Amino acid sequence: MSAILEVDGLVTKVNMNKGAITLVEDISFRLEKGEAIGLVGESGCGKSVTALSLMRLLSTNVEITSGSIRLNERLLTRYTEKEMQKIRGKELAMIFQDPMTSLNPVLTVGHQIGEVLKRHEGLRSSLSKEKVIGLLKQVGIPRPEQIYQEYPHRLSGGMRQRVMIAMAIACSPSLLIADEPTTALDVTIQSQILDLLTEVRRSTGMSLIMITHDFGVVAETCDKVMVMYAGQVVESADVRTLLRNPRHPYTRGLLNSLPEKTRGSRRLYSIPGSVPAPGAERKGCRFAPRCDRVMPICREHNPELKPVDEGSQCRCWLYQSEDEPEADL
Repeated sequence: MSAILEVDGLVTKVNMNKGAITLVEDISFRLEKGEAIGLVGESGCGKSVTALSLMRLLSTNVEITSGSIRLNERLLTRYTEKEMQKIRGKELAMIFQDPMTSLNPVLTVGHQIGEVLKRHEGLRSSLSKEKVIGLLKQVGIPRPEQIYQEYPHRLSGGMRQRVMIAMAIACSPSLLIADEPTTALDVTIQSQILDLLTEVRRSTGMSLIMITHDFGVVAETCDKVMVMYAGQVVESADVRTLLRNPRHPYTRGLLNSLPEKTRGSRRLYSIPGSVPAPGAERKGCRFAPRCDRVMPICREHNPELKPVDEGSQCRCWLYQSEDEPEADL
């Protein structure tokens, strides 16, 4: 069976005065119908750039330089902007981090969701209103007839996020990308939004890419997970395997940083240092300066992403194969 999404060797760069700088490098994965994958990592690791590359929503000075993106067996990396406009919103949709900056402040909620239906399904205003109200009900918004006429600034953060979800699922897309959809929401509302996304995925068969820094979100919503660091995937596995047996030191560091892991301790655990900026001088493993298990080879050579067991991959010299050149460990 063909995958809904196949990404192979994706490289995205930004063109600067001093030359091109790589933002994400060699990203490869596949997603089946109804499956959910989490992209995890600190800010600056390339998660959102990967998502925007999939959407082909990059700035004019940012471009995909190699690799391929296939959605329902169609090669999106060869599509023109005009062709992509027919795909976005209909087959491929995205929920952005801050709904307040994504929604138009001078248009009503009903108008904005209805615009998606008019553009992609050609619905007239009367039919569009009926479906929009149905979508608002589906995402758990009370008094949908009243909210239909409201402006975004009159709604709470949780309500605005539900509106964004309604807009994203209006045309029943094959794939939904959620970029930190619960940022700045309180714990109760966050849980409701995650439950909503899970229910929508299960009821429609839609696939989901969840971008987050929170392994709790991944555990609750995803089947598989890819951990990104400095523009590269450093580990990938199914969620249960990764949470039970994390391989890469960075993954272990992220998991150890969870509050429940440090309960009873005087201070929270944190990974020392910070993510290197794009274009920073790099030699060896990108995580080596922050790693608590660093070896001499780590400072000289960047390891490849290789299988460590069935269905799992890791980019780390701790799991190098026998065919690697001899090194002083």
